Amino acid sequence: MLPHPRSLAVLLSAVALTGCAVGPDYRHPEIALSANFVGRDGVDQRQVQHQADLKAWWAAFDDPLLTRFVSLAVDQNLEIAQASARVAQSRASLRHADAALLPAGNVSANAAQAYQSVETPLGQVLGATPGFDRSGSSYEANLGASWEIDVFGGLRRGREAAHAAYEASEAGAVATRLAVAAQTADVYVVIRGLQAHIAIARQQVETRRQLLAMVTLQYEKGIAAELQMNQAEGSLTQAEAQIPVLEAGLDSAMNALDVLLGVPPGTYRTALAAVTPVPVAPGLAETGTPAEMIRRRPDLIAAERRLAAANARIGAAVAEYYPKFSLAALLGSATAIASGNLFTGAAAQAQGALGMRWRLFDFGRVDAQIAAAHGQEAEALAAYRLAVLRATEDVENAFSALVKREAQVGILTRGESSLARARENSLAAYEGGVVSLIEVLDADSKLLQARDAKAQAQTEAARAAIASFRALGGGWDAPHVSSKRLYSDLSTTDSR
Repeated sequence: MLPHPRSLAVLLSAVALTGCAVGPDYRHPEIALSANFVGRDGVDQRQVQHQADLKAWWAAFDDPLLTRFVSLAVDQNLEIAQASARVAQSRASLRHADAALLPAGNVSANAAQAYQSVETPLGQVLGATPGFDRSGSSYEANLGASWEIDVFGGLRRGREAAHAAYEASEAGAVATRLAVAAQTADVYVVIRGLQAHIAIARQQVETRRQLLAMVTLQYEKGIAAELQMNQAEGSLTQAEAQIPVLEAGLDSAMNALDVLLGVPPGTYRTALAAVTPVPVAPGLAETGTPAEMIRRRPDLIAAERRLAAANARIGAAVAEYYPKFSLAALLGSATAIASGNLFTGAAAQAQGALGMRWRLFDFGRVDAQIAAAHGQEAEALAAYRLAVLRATEDVENAFSALVKREAQVGILTRGESSLARARENSLAAYEGGVVSLIEVLDADSKLLQARDAKAQAQTEAARAAIASFRALGGGWDAPHVSSKRLYSDLSTTDSR
């Protein structure tokens, strides 16, 4: 039976109301930020050989192996694979929310045969009926459809929440990829720093071994005291004891790099065997402003999208206050005679229904759901604000570390030059017979200590530069933030 015309009029009026949705409309939160970063001037005044474009900052280190490892990590890392899987889940949830707004159709058919017992009360009654046949059959085929009319926008708010959650998952995946790229570069720089540290430590051991041999010879001739020989031997053992610790740290760093690249530990150890200088930290072509950082950093985009999803869920909860309308229809054929009569006019059947469901005496639960949704939105807002503040803190800390470490490199460079001249003077004096070889070896030891401190400072300066690029959201092209571009804008090649 089809709906009455008045019912159809009511339905059409309800459909006309579906343009509105209950609950608060989302507004992007306003956060007060400084016009510029505090440490920007110091970073902009650095004297550097190369300038790094934010979207492919690792290439500016001018280290082909570093660039290769970053590209491999972006392609192979398993944390990125997990993030991609989460995006696929969110995409499926969004399709489900889209489908909830559309009519649902189904096809059903059945055929049944039955044989009635005459020993049951019903069978005894039917068996006494003239012409009763104990066997029977029935056939039915139907096409049905149903549609929930989203009058008050609960389903649309649900779709809005699902869409925002999907965008958050996309941004989160990009944030994971950028974090992995930065971690890969950081571990690579640590490896080069440890290799330089070990090389200098071995030179230091050799210098102190020569010193011990010299003092031992003087002791045997009665020129030096036993105390001097013991001190030289202790100094040698201290230098030797540093090397195993540094080598263990190097092994751990190489293993960590392999895991970042998604391969078993030891895979790329041969490629890293050749010792090369610590990459020189490049300059930042553009630091931008805190407001630009918010639009660029994918982790902040993800936090803002989670806030939008929480806001939409309030509307979905508020919609439970109101009745829900649905439309159902069925068109089919049924017969109890034979399948040959199934699709005849006499076997045709049709049905139409307009339904309503209203949680009229359940407002206590609805109130609780709305209160919970408001609480989740407040939590998401606080999380977003905190994420912005911490992101700004990351930038300022990275800028400060970069400037101060490079200043340290400059100081140690001057000290290294002075000690190198002192070593040359002591060697000249030794060749002239003015001083002993002990003074020359002592000058060598001090020079190596200065070089070691400088190598460590260069390593930390490069790491601070990497932290700066990561804090600024570098690694992808984001001139206009759009969730549809989050993947395509991420640089995964050497040239970008």
